[in-house]
Formats: sequence, structure tokens, C-alpha cells
Amino acid sequence: MKTYKITLIEGDGIGHEVIPAAKLVLEATGLSLQFDEAVAGWETFEQLGTSVPEETVAKIKNSDATLFGAATSPTRKVEGFFGAIRYLRRRLDLFANVRPAKYHPVPGAVKGTDLLVVRENTEGLYVEGERRYARGRVAIADRVITYDASYRIADFAMKLASRRKNKLALVHKANVLPLSDGLFLEAAYDAAANHPAVITEEVIVDACAMRLVRNPSQFDVLVMENLFGDIISDLTAGLVGGLGIAPSGNIGEENAIFEPVHGSAPDIAGKGIANPTAAILSAAMMFDHLGEYQVAAAIEEAVDLILESGPRTPDLGGNASTMEFAAAVADKLQEILSS
Repeated sequence: MKTYKITLIEGDGIGHEVIPAAKLVLEATGLSLQFDEAVAGWETFEQLGTSVPEETVAKIKNSDATLFGAATSPTRKVEGFFGAIRYLRRRLDLFANVRPAKYHPVPGAVKGTDLLVVRENTEGLYVEGERRYARGRVAIADRVITYDASYRIADFAMKLASRRKNKLALVHKANVLPLSDGLFLEAAYDAAANHPAVITEEVIVDACAMRLVRNPSQFDVLVMENLFGDIISDLTAGLVGGLGIAPSGNIGEENAIFEPVHGSAPDIAGKGIANPTAAILSAAMMFDHLGEYQVAAAIEEAVDLILESGPRTPDLGGNASTMEFAAAVADKLQEILSS
């Protein structure tokens, strides 16, 4: 049996609760897992003067995959601080951010929703740190779109689409941003030439938001640049119950970090009531990435059964603690895998 080396990073706030909860489920899979713990985030910056120590980077590089909890980023500029996840995405070239939005039996979820938002992770406005101008009441930031990055993310999305329904939406705003989004579309269509079975359609980003709200089942895989992906993926999270349900993966050629979409939630941190569903589903994504498809599917099934029958955490109308929910999922997972 292969032993998988998994790095666990709790990060900040409720990361200290949802990662131990997810670990409990990981240990119930029956797989051979070797865990290594690392640190990153705002708390790490306060203690060590850096949000991502080199030791953490080395551990991630030496792992088969990494599970990250949550990270805090201050809204004000703090000298020497950089967001942990954004730094790791660029440092490790984790160019693809994949955010599934799939129906789970929770309040507010739209039945029939099952789609993937694929977001380019390394450029766009989110690399403005070295390309900005601000004076008085004027601030200017460059939006960086390159052919190579656009081709790579489109090709990645088409490969995912070929494993699903062979259907891909190219989300853009080329009608207003013909220079940058025009280049994105050019690269995407060049990539499409290598995937003739995948049916592609262009969707303007604002129309995409409206269509998702009205009928999310019309989409399967959607690919877009960084900022659009950040916004649209939060919209799709709202379709399936909120950020507490939403998992994600940051994937590169050599490394991958999986994380819940939610933040560090300082208002409930330390109370033991955080919903670990997104972290557990991120672990399922991690196993799918590693080729352990049966285990990944079993984790999703176990989560759905517990979400349906209880116990649930307070955000979903229940009174279970973070670890009580995780323990119920772990027990159900063992039942499924042993049947």
C-alpha cells in the first residue's frame, strides 16, 4: 500500500479547529498516511516575521499534497506581510484554482447544481503588488493577462471537462476589455484545438452571474481569469449553502494545496462550533487528485448522509461541535468503506 505524505497547515482562526476535524476523517479512510504539520498565516507572521517560513515551503514540496485551514489577511497594509495563500500560489506555481459547487442537503442549496469554477491563479489584478501607483485620490493597478497563463488554464479546464460532460464555458469581459480578455479568449481557443470533443461557449461575466442564479444546472465547467473567478466562485458557493460548504484546490504541475473557501472567522474562532464540512470536502478533493477516487467519493457520501440526518453544526441549525460532526462523518465513512 502506498503511503501518502500529507502536510497539514492549520493557519489562523478556525483553521485550528477544522483541520484537526478533517484529520479525524482522513484517519478513517484506511489509507496509509504520513502527516507533517507546518505553519503559515497572520499568526505565523506575528510570531516569526514572515507569513510563510521556508521550512513550510520545503514541507509542501516534499509532500504528495497539502491541506490548509484558513488564513487571515489584514485589510490595512502591514510592512513585510504577504498573504500566505497568495504567496504559495505564486511561489509554487499553483496556477489552477478549482472550486466545485455541488448540491449537498443543507438549507438554501439549489438541487441539481454540480459545476466546477476553474480560476487562473497567478496573474490578473491580484499581482498588482509590484505594479501599482497611488497618489492622493488616484490609484492605478495593472491587470496582467498573458497568453501562456491563459492557454495553460484553459487547457487544464478542458481536461477536467473531458472527464465530466465535455462542456466548457469561457467566462470573460472582452466586450469592454478587448485587449486583455481578447488575449485570454485567443489562448483558450488555441487550447481548444487540442480538445475537439469539448464543446465551448463564450459567456460574458455579468451575464454568467445572472444565468448561474437563474439556472446553475446549465453549466458544468467554467474557466476564467483570477478576479472573475474569485467573485463567481463565491456566487456558486452561495448556490450550495455558503462558504462553510465550499472546498477548493490550488493545483500546479508538481504541488497541490487544498483548502476550504471560507476565511478564518475570528468571531467564532476558539468556540469549537466551526463547520468543518468545507475542510472535509477539500480532503475529498485531495484524494481525487491523488487518484484515490473510491475514497474521495466515499467521503462525499458520508458527508451528505450526516448533513441529512445530523448531527449538524450551529450554522446549519444544529448544536453539534466541530469535532462531533467530524466524528459522525468518520464513523459513517468507515461504514461505507467496509460495506
